[in-house]
Amino acid sequence: MKVLMFYELAEDGLSKARAHATSHQARLREFHGRGVLLMAGPYGAPPVGALGVFTSRAAAEEFARDDPFMLNGVVGKCTIHEWNEDLA
Repeated sequence: MKVLMFYELAEDGLSKARAHATSHQARLREFHGRGVLLMAGPYGAPPVGALGVFTSRAAAEEFARDDPFMLNGVVGKCTIHEWNEDLA
């Protein structure tokens, strides 16, 4: 089982993203380096949100709790869902 974390941009989130991108990306690299974040990235053109694939709910919650995008109003909504991947 994996855990999906969905970010939805705040109404004015895109305009705030650039100012916090470096610290957000550092957090992504930290969690990926620990092996608890498998992949992440924005979706939509232009972006309307982002998706992260984590190894546990605890890791996804920890990431979101102190993510600069969450703390500085880039993200308007965060949801976390369990995902039973099926490779068949």
